[in-house]
Amino acid sequence: MNCPKCNLEQSDRNLECARCGLIFSKYIPREHRKAPEAEKRSLASRVVDYLLFTKDEVSTVYFGGRAILFVFLLIWSMKFLHYSIESNYVGRSFMHLVNLPFHEAGHVVFLWAGSVMHSLGGTLGQIIMPLVCLLVFLIKSRDTFGASVALWWTGESILDIAPYINDARSLSLQLLGGNTGATAPYGFHDWNFILTELGLLRHDHLIADIAGGTGKCLIVLSLIWSLILLTRQYKEIKKG
Repeated sequence: MNCPKCNLEQSDRNLECARCGLIFSKYIPREHRKAPEAEKRSLASRVVDYLLFTKDEVSTVYFGGRAILFVFLLIWSMKFLHYSIESNYVGRSFMHLVNLPFHEAGHVVFLWAGSVMHSLGGTLGQIIMPLVCLLVFLIKSRDTFGASVALWWTGESILDIAPYINDARSLSLQLLGGNTGATAPYGFHDWNFILTELGLLRHDHLIADIAGGTGKCLIVLSLIWSLILLTRQYKEIKKG
């Protein structure tokens, strides 16, 4: 046989190589050796590295703009997090007007899927759009800060739905067109129709609380994500 290390031809009865001293019983083929540390990292650590990716060269101008945007979102978020669902602060904010076109587009997109999905399509539309932006920033553009802002928008959009769900029984919110759910025909108020058809109307406040809590959690997570990225970028600028 040939030694797998130095390739010396020798007797099959040898326990170790006559030239390099390799002990044959302890030899591990290259393809069976343990992977390098970089390849042995857990999936969680690789995901974290992916989410916290920043480019080696950071423009001071871009960093300044992102820092200003972060401070703006942080201050604005305090109001979203402070006010209750019942106050409908989120429904009276500028972002509600941003979400509204995607809400209405969602109704059109899901028109084919039946009456309940048609009503739910509005909610799905205003959640799917910021999620699409998040994925484009994260995967296509590799702009993790942009992705964190898109996550903020996703959280705000979910929070924007909570007062609407909470109104499913009281039907007091003013809807598009000026009507309230109480004066509009059955089916005009999305969440009254959805929960009634699913037999879940009595749980409207609980579902609204879950939506509101989810939205607020995503807003907080997005701000933490943004802050970590800005901190890493600031360190890169200082190195330069």
